[in-house]
Amino acid sequence: MQSLTQVIGVAVPMIEDDLNTDQMAPLQLAKGLKPDYADLLFKRRRQNPDGSLIADYVLNQPQFKAPSILVAGLNFGCGSSRESAVWCLYAIGIRCVIVRSIADIFRENCLQNGVLPIELDGPAMDDLQRRVVAANGAAPFTISLEAQTISGSGGDALGFDVRASDKLRLMEGLDEIGLTMKHDAEICSWEARTFAQTPWLQQARDKRA
Repeated sequence: MQSLTQVIGVAVPMIEDDLNTDQMAPLQLAKGLKPDYADLLFKRRRQNPDGSLIADYVLNQPQFKAPSILVAGLNFGCGSSRESAVWCLYAIGIRCVIVRSIADIFRENCLQNGVLPIELDGPAMDDLQRRVVAANGAAPFTISLEAQTISGSGGDALGFDVRASDKLRLMEGLDEIGLTMKHDAEICSWEARTFAQTPWLQQARDKRA
């Protein structure tokens, strides 16, 4: 997983509630074992049944074809637990989603794949949505994970909260296995002590010990 310290780029406004994982990743439309996740993203919304693009859909507009940030509403990522929804977002370059609320499983899938999920509400989110719509892809926004700020045209920087553990994971580019392996030496030491003290609990000694 690539580390993430900041995201700079176009913010695409999808100011809707209840955008779900089936809309983001309609796997029923995949034509192979290794889908084109960029093509799948919101495919039912972006394309007509004959495969032609719907010109006025936001992701088909020229200024939003390579966004880095997605701004949406309530209950983002609801539906199933399919991790491919995050893969589809990542495939077109999105590394940060800013929403009013996010489904728990989708939030965890974001963190596992190097995408920063931010929840904003009230006046702060109202302000950001207004600014993103007004920018219309013509000016970039900057997300600083280290400073925990969102900045861009049309107003002052906005702060956001993030759990310290999530911040560490993203900044160091670690999934849960990577986080565990940071403690490899301590794990090996514990296993060695446990084997010495209670050998009957283990059938085979860890080769690392």
